[in-house]
Amino acid sequence: MDTGKSRPCESAPPRSSREPIIVFNRETGQYETEAVYGEKWLRRAYGNPLGRLCVWAIAKRAWFSRWYGRRMSTPRSRRRIAPFIEHYGVDASEFATPPGGFASFNDFFTRALRPDCRPVDPDPRAVIFPADARHLGFQDVEAVGGVYAKGQRLDIAALLRATSGEAPRRASVVISRLCPVDYHRFHFAVGGLAGEARLIPGDLFSVSPIALRRSLDYLINNKRVVTEIVHPALGRHWQIEIGATNVGSIMQTYIPGNDAAKGAEKGYFAFGGSCVVTVLPADRVALAPDLLRHSAEGTELYARMGTPMAELLP
Repeated sequence: MDTGKSRPCESAPPRSSREPIIVFNRETGQYETEAVYGEKWLRRAYGNPLGRLCVWAIAKRAWFSRWYGRRMSTPRSRRRIAPFIEHYGVDASEFATPPGGFASFNDFFTRALRPDCRPVDPDPRAVIFPADARHLGFQDVEAVGGVYAKGQRLDIAALLRATSGEAPRRASVVISRLCPVDYHRFHFAVGGLAGEARLIPGDLFSVSPIALRRSLDYLINNKRVVTEIVHPALGRHWQIEIGATNVGSIMQTYIPGNDAAKGAEKGYFAFGGSCVVTVLPADRVALAPDLLRHSAEGTELYARMGTPMAELLP
């Protein structure tokens, strides 16, 4: 898991598991170096054989995340809120609840925002980012030379756990990585008739680039929730919420079988870093040029929920 606090830098450096995490911030127009929550632990855990043994034995286990989650849900955990807000520069003016009104750190973590803080792009052709996050986008994921590291491919059928013929033949994919500092509710990217949320049990590996540069399969092995959505113009597409270390809870707040509006809340994650993957038919959308440009250089794009990530094609 990682905080997402960042510092400006000149340009995006080469990528490896040992390199710093560089993000291009759409809001500021700058490359930024991400300050990673628990960075030393993550690099030790995923960077050497003894550390990876510890991950397999403890950190990826559901009981570990449940134990940590219980700690973050106690009244005593409230004392962590004010230092966290101050240290990571979280904008408390956006909160629907004042900082002193949260019952626990997890209550703060799953906070709602004031409705005016995340306006949704009104253009009917706009597909929006489903969460405040650091995003990678691929117009045709099968044609990409590597995701997070050279040679790594994302198996969409395995991610969806789809039967033959269910997965799209050509898929546009956006991977949205949330950090503990972020607003942790996720929303519908384009809307439509939303089916049942299908839980796929799994492990809880970190989804930090420190881990994913070593093995993209963590996304496929982790616990996740898959929802198929049918939009009148876009057709079938999917939103997948993926848990991670210390994120055992993926809560859905939408009502299955109903038409969901673009930007409507779909659910939220409990404590920790986490990830949303949006899978779209590649022949029906054009991903945003800045998302494609930065993804091609291996740099995540920071953008907020409600801003455009793609455009529906005529």
